Amino acid sequence: METKLLRIAELAKSDPKMQFTSLTHLLDKQSLVQCHIELPSKKATGINGTTKEQYGTNLDENIEDLIRRLKSKSYRPVPVRRMYIPKLNSKKKRPLGIPEHEDKIVQKGVTKILNSIYEIDFLDCSFGFRPNRSCHDALKILNFYIEKRSVNYVVDVDIKGFFDNVDHKWMMEFLKLRIADPSLLRIIGRFLKGGYMEEGKKYKTDNGTPQGGLCKA
Repeated sequence: METKLLRIAELAKSDPKMQFTSLTHLLDKQSLVQCHIELPSKKATGINGTTKEQYGTNLDENIEDLIRRLKSKSYRPVPVRRMYIPKLNSKKKRPLGIPEHEDKIVQKGVTKILNSIYEIDFLDCSFGFRPNRSCHDALKILNFYIEKRSVNYVVDVDIKGFFDNVDHKWMMEFLKLRIADPSLLRIIGRFLKGGYMEEGKKYKTDNGTPQGGLCKA
């Protein structure tokens, strides 16, 4: 898969308007098994409580069943488990959506595909949710500019409730500019509409995208 992703990245770089028509086949057994391996252990579980270790007990069988559902278009992510964590310097709490382990596998595979297409579009000064970049890397660059360059002011801006208000329709229209694979778009759309569970009740998600998953806007 990595070689194919590099080729996609090359094509995306060479033609910023290219539409990719065949991508879902990259979610094959080898790539999905690798996604499972790369996911961290001992993380919070989704509504069914399935851990990485439990899923890996019958990994071949589980992945083959997942691939059958992906190919037959019957795969549907289960609702995420909503939990809340404290916000820094605030009395408010931040909602998180914890997916099931199997859905994390698919999300990771889809994220790799999306990164190969869109990573080239980002400026080098961008750090948010990009591969091999972290908040610590951003702080190092910021410290360098403050200490070594002439800086008169620093602007700190936060988009209030960004993840809670992502417009699903416009998100999908944006993706269609580069992606013309209906199967991949269907999977992403189902993640957006997957809903969440809180105190035993299921809630629809008509807008927004949960923090806590691997696919991020």
